[in-house]
Amino acid sequence: MNCRVVVEAAVPVYDVETADEAVRIAISKTGEMLNPDLNYVEINMSGRHCPHCGEELDPAFIAADESLVALELEMTVFNVERDEHAARIARKEIGQRLENIPLEIVEIEEMEDEDDKTTEDDSDGSEMIDSTEAESTAASERAERSETDADDDDRDDDVLPEFEELIDE
Repeated sequence: MNCRVVVEAAVPVYDVETADEAVRIAISKTGEMLNPDLNYVEINMSGRHCPHCGEELDPAFIAADESLVALELEMTVFNVERDEHAARIARKEIGQRLENIPLEIVEIEEMEDEDDKTTEDDSDGSEMIDSTEAESTAASERAERSETDADDDDRDDDVLPEFEELIDE
């Protein structure tokens, strides 16, 4: 099972004057901490609501030129057993890169696998033929790629001895 996990992060930002500036800096700061290892994590502003009146608030709280910005970090976790397993994986992966930033799981959504879709469509049998054709096409493409890779390896063998000769000199 694959899951889409949304984690809320409270990112501190210093020396800011406006909420927009704080959000831009927080997104940039978070992106730097996550990349290049977790470049597949989507970073968005989080929606905050007043607990008393339900009014929507800015994602950044500013006091004394310092801000705490609420961001949503979204990632897909593949091949998990349960929702809790996906949440632990996402929290661990993101938390390792965002040190000293509190994280909270906001949403876990089970994604529909492509295998599930084809199983449902196989009721009339026509989809089974299409998937077999797709498999044979994929196999022929892999064969072509392996031949191309073999040609590339031959070229690499020609280049590498010259390079080794240069190093010996």
